Amino acid sequence: MVAARRRVHSGGERRAGAEDRGVAIMAAISDAALPSPKPPKKHISPTRIKARQDGVRAERAAEEHLLAHGFGILGRNVRVGRYEIDLLARDGAVLVVVEVRARGERALVRALDSIDARKRSRLRTAATWLWRDRFSKDPRFERVRFDCAAVTFDATGRPIVEHVRAAF
Repeated sequence: MVAARRRVHSGGERRAGAEDRGVAIMAAISDAALPSPKPPKKHISPTRIKARQDGVRAERAAEEHLLAHGFGILGRNVRVGRYEIDLLARDGAVLVVVEVRARGERALVRALDSIDARKRSRLRTAATWLWRDRFSKDPRFERVRFDCAAVTFDATGRPIVEHVRAAF
């Protein structure tokens, strides 16, 4: 930024006047790092949209399955810090953390096989925080269990739920 000074006819210098300060301020603003406008939204592919829709359908199917088998649903997509639990349920005195996985009929990897060690670790961390902060002092709960619900869609689109208790 160039200092705004003007030479006066009498040979001396004077400080910049109000109009000069305005020019200097405008120059400083234009030179400053202004936030860039929001980038345009990324295009979401039709395949990704269908995968999200199938995921929502799978979670609903797993929830209906659990309800039909006497579970109580405490929450869906429960956020615990930066982690998320798909379904939080109650089975008697047991707090059940349910991970829901969905696959199409022609998937190369089974839904249950897609839950790797990193995902199990993240679920354990989330459940530990949840137990410590919300449920450890609740007399209705004695312990935590980790279940998995694998949902496969047949050729007609009907969900088939495979529920594994104490999966890990």
